[in-house]
Amino acid sequence: MAKNLVIVESPAKAKTIEKFLGKDYVVESSFGHIADLPSKELGVDVEGDFNPKYEVSKDKKAIVKKLKDLAKKSDMVWLASDEDREGEAIAWHLAEALNLDKSKTKRIVFHEITKTAIQKAIENPRDIDYHLVDAQQARRVLDRIVGYELSPVLWRKVKGGLSAGRVQSVSVRLIVEREREIQEFNPEASYRIDAEFSNESGQSFKAKLPKNFSTKEEAQKFLEQNATASFKVGDLEKKPAKKSPAAPFTTSTLQQEAARKLYFSVSKTMTMAQRLYEAGLITYMRTDSVNLSDEARQGAQAEIESAYGSKYSKPRNYTSKAKGAQEAHEAIRPTDFSRHSVDIDRDQARLYDLIWKRAIASQMSEAELERTNVRIEASTHKEVFTANGEVITFDGFLKVYLEGTDDEDVEQEGMLPAMRVNETLLNNYITATERYTRPPARYTEASLVKKLEELGIGRPSTYAPTISTIQNRNYIEKGTVEGVERNYSQLTLTAGKVKDKLLTEKVGSDKGKLVPTDIGIIVTDFLVNHFEYILDYNFTAKVEADFDDIAEGKEDWKVMMKDFYKDFHPQVEDVQENADRESGERILGTDPKTGKQVSVRLGKFGPMVQIGTADDEEKPQFASLSPDQQLNTITYEEAMDLFQLPKNLGVYEGETVEVNNGRFGPYVKFGDAFVSLPSGVDPLSVELDDAIVLIKEKQEADAPIYMYKDLPVQKGKGRFGPFIKWNNMFINVNKKYDWDNLSDNDIVELIEDKIQKEKDKVIHHWKDAGIKVEKARWGRHHVIKGKIKVELPKTEDVTNMTVDEAKALIEAKTPKKKTAKKKAVAKKK
Repeated sequence: MAKNLVIVESPAKAKTIEKFLGKDYVVESSFGHIADLPSKELGVDVEGDFNPKYEVSKDKKAIVKKLKDLAKKSDMVWLASDEDREGEAIAWHLAEALNLDKSKTKRIVFHEITKTAIQKAIENPRDIDYHLVDAQQARRVLDRIVGYELSPVLWRKVKGGLSAGRVQSVSVRLIVEREREIQEFNPEASYRIDAEFSNESGQSFKAKLPKNFSTKEEAQKFLEQNATASFKVGDLEKKPAKKSPAAPFTTSTLQQEAARKLYFSVSKTMTMAQRLYEAGLITYMRTDSVNLSDEARQGAQAEIESAYGSKYSKPRNYTSKAKGAQEAHEAIRPTDFSRHSVDIDRDQARLYDLIWKRAIASQMSEAELERTNVRIEASTHKEVFTANGEVITFDGFLKVYLEGTDDEDVEQEGMLPAMRVNETLLNNYITATERYTRPPARYTEASLVKKLEELGIGRPSTYAPTISTIQNRNYIEKGTVEGVERNYSQLTLTAGKVKDKLLTEKVGSDKGKLVPTDIGIIVTDFLVNHFEYILDYNFTAKVEADFDDIAEGKEDWKVMMKDFYKDFHPQVEDVQENADRESGERILGTDPKTGKQVSVRLGKFGPMVQIGTADDEEKPQFASLSPDQQLNTITYEEAMDLFQLPKNLGVYEGETVEVNNGRFGPYVKFGDAFVSLPSGVDPLSVELDDAIVLIKEKQEADAPIYMYKDLPVQKGKGRFGPFIKWNNMFINVNKKYDWDNLSDNDIVELIEDKIQKEKDKVIHHWKDAGIKVEKARWGRHHVIKGKIKVELPKTEDVTNMTVDEAKALIEAKTPKKKTAKKKAVAKKK
């Protein structure tokens, strides 16, 4: 048996580390946290000393038993979980759950998974840092108390199944407030002046007037003043400038830049970065430091001088601006600067490329520029046109990398032709274009991360799960609206004449941006009204600062909990008892037919319009809002239109055809078939002929393309790309096949491959018991009976599993039915 047991959190990390250690070391994974607060109770002693009640989850008991057995047989146990607070808590839970002997236990940490780093860590072990553990406990316990006590209030006062969270609710508040700023924004029009000139050599360039005109009349008058003007270079200034590289990535800047340049979601970026780290390719990806180690700076310098020459090298240090930044950590960087690219999964390779370029550029020379500013004078007025350009005289770090920006209005400066003062210029055209002021931009995932970091809310490890959570809970969603067309005017002066033309542009697109849902707005308003301090940005940032103080041993975490709870809990009880229900109700007007009130509100099944009230003799009428309508913006006319649905269009092929709004948008119903309307089509505008076109298209799409074993094969496109369907089996069609021209052989091959894969998945199939054991992702297995599925840890060997063992697992997972006796007691009460 090996003398040393090394425990890490992930199997991928274990696999990489194992390569660097000798035969005296066994590396095992804990598969993340082995212990946590119970799922069905608060699990915190709020009446006493706020001690948390940790328990080992069912799916981790086999792992804990295995690790405990290995620990007993080892001379030394090395706890090698990640170096952040979460990792420290995992090490502590392992030490407690495995009953590790302190004299035979060592804690090691490393920024990167390389042979040098692992060996250095083993040469420099330390004890568990209980200040870091306490900081993690403080976060976990505070978040549990807030979520556990606020969520039932929302169930009673807003809608069942809702949840609240300290950071997630503040994040939703930011998005809701931004949406209200947009709705309240009134665009103002003005006319922007742009021009194109040519110098004496015939080279053209763009210029602009540094001011706008308020009205079309003023803009037209100005253009007319230029109709007979001559133009010359009034002034020309050239001056050198320098551009410096951005600091290496922190967690949040990596998330932002990967969103801008690779279009990754925040959670995808963190998943890809985790895999790169575990493979030993980059340093630890949860950090708010911009430091590079001396060794890293030297490695970057050597690679820059080798690949680009010594004039491109400029080693430098950076200082973090983030609140509470942990400067002991390193920025995210490659573990080996000489590895410019990696031959792995495409998305991981793209993220590695971004990290390598950012880190190497941070140690390169400034770019040297020559900026040119030209002032152009006219003979008929005193207004001056300006043109700006820049020429790169030495590319420096730009040879490798330039940071992206979230500002959609930034214009890149180009080169200007050579000119001299008093040189005569020819005007090619001048335009006066009507432009509208823009509302504040909706948040993207990247810009939300940036804002949270600026406010000091959350920490690197919290951003991705927070954004995923508020989307999964339907408080926000990614926008899908392409925008609406708006007319604008453009005046153009060419050859001494002014022409006016009307143009159109799309505005108001929220595609891919974060938009609050009705439920997100209602929950936010309720929480702000009754728990304003919990959703206060300064309070949330102060809590993060308190966690930092706990991590440094400056504050007792239990004292912090007591101070918080003594005010929080009475407020929860007061709101639970006395607050009115919140449904986001708006009264829009009166129904002309019945004279009853028309209102919109949140109902049991979502946002809806209601004619009448519960106090009326007759039952109220209800209609659901369409997915692109919101309670706070829907108009009376739009609400009344909803009562015209479902609309009967007529009969086609002996079946009734109607149009209606559904949960996923408007649709045409034809017999038992449902056909979605194209994006942007108003269901009330659809007539029978329109519906028949859509029905025929669906019939054509659903028509069999082949018969295999006397069963039809259909083709279609879904969320995950093109597929064929056979015998209720959906089979993805990858890029190996020509989707538009699938041959009979292709179809047979796809089906038979799928059948074989399904057979290969099954390890056991006890038909009499109706139970199967199948392979799952990441090397795990599922025990399945009907709709009940039990996921087993990767460590569990299912080869020799018996039907009785499988039955026991299914029974443990099966929801217990209430007995007749319990029901009778409940009824009596």
